[in-house]
Amino acid sequence: MWLSGASDLIKKLEKRGAHKVALQFPEGLKRQVAEIVAGLKDAGFEVIISGDPCYGACDLALDTVTCGDADVLVHFGHAPVDTRENVIFEPWTVDFNVSVLENALPLLKEKTVGLVTTVQHAHLVPPMEAFLASHGYEVRVTEGAGRTPLRGQVLGCSFAAAKSTGDGEILFVGTGLFHPIGIALATKARVIALDPLTGTAQEVSADTLLRRRFAVMEKARGAQHTGIIVSTKSGQQRRALAERLAALSPGAVIVTMREVNPDELLNLGFDCYVNTACPRLAYDDQVRFKKPVLSPQEFEILCGVRTWDDYLIDEIV
Repeated sequence: MWLSGASDLIKKLEKRGAHKVALQFPEGLKRQVAEIVAGLKDAGFEVIISGDPCYGACDLALDTVTCGDADVLVHFGHAPVDTRENVIFEPWTVDFNVSVLENALPLLKEKTVGLVTTVQHAHLVPPMEAFLASHGYEVRVTEGAGRTPLRGQVLGCSFAAAKSTGDGEILFVGTGLFHPIGIALATKARVIALDPLTGTAQEVSADTLLRRRFAVMEKARGAQHTGIIVSTKSGQQRRALAERLAALSPGAVIVTMREVNPDELLNLGFDCYVNTACPRLAYDDQVRFKKPVLSPQEFEILCGVRTWDDYLIDEIV
């Protein structure tokens, strides 16, 4: 699959005068390592691989560049969340027949629809727009900006493209339910999720997530000692937010971590934690943690500076 884009990457590397290249892959692409390494070596490049987990463009393996004395890092599969001179972001697109959107049409109740998707499918936004328009829909797509530079793109930590589509329903095209549930919380709009690989379409509800989050908050109520987690990863550091949250409780202290995992949190021994690293940690991984892990907004509710009616999903802006 990657070979079609190999010549473009090689040209980018040659233009930079790179000789030694560090490569980084998200978990779903690591099985492609051998093919890509072979192609780059055949082109005359020395290659070093980051074997650490990678969860997005916010999680750059810059230490691999330093440790391996590489000229540049090639980060596969994500669009940039910020500008890095020594990083090349190499796209990894996933195609599908846009006629699969027909499966979502019976669920759309309005003729104005906001269209959003993930980075793998963002290249298909124009034909998806055209398909919906041909069926009588007014389609609204947000131009790329900030952490989501591709048109119509959303991240698990940024739903700005969905919030900017205006009034009307929102159609999310992508796999999984975290993104559309986050969109529903962030926008308060009716959201239809279409998995373009299975053809399954459904209306999503945030009710189940909210019930789970309320239960986690109740477990954390009355905690005497709270760890405010600050990520050391390049695109997740929210030190100012952590300091503001720590000031809300005399029992709160800032804890810096690169990988937030259950064993380390258990060893630290706090009654609960507040996550300012990747927002998905609190929502997706709570079943793995022995202690409650709250979002910043949930901690504010427990501290009395925000009400439950003003519940917001956490985003990095």
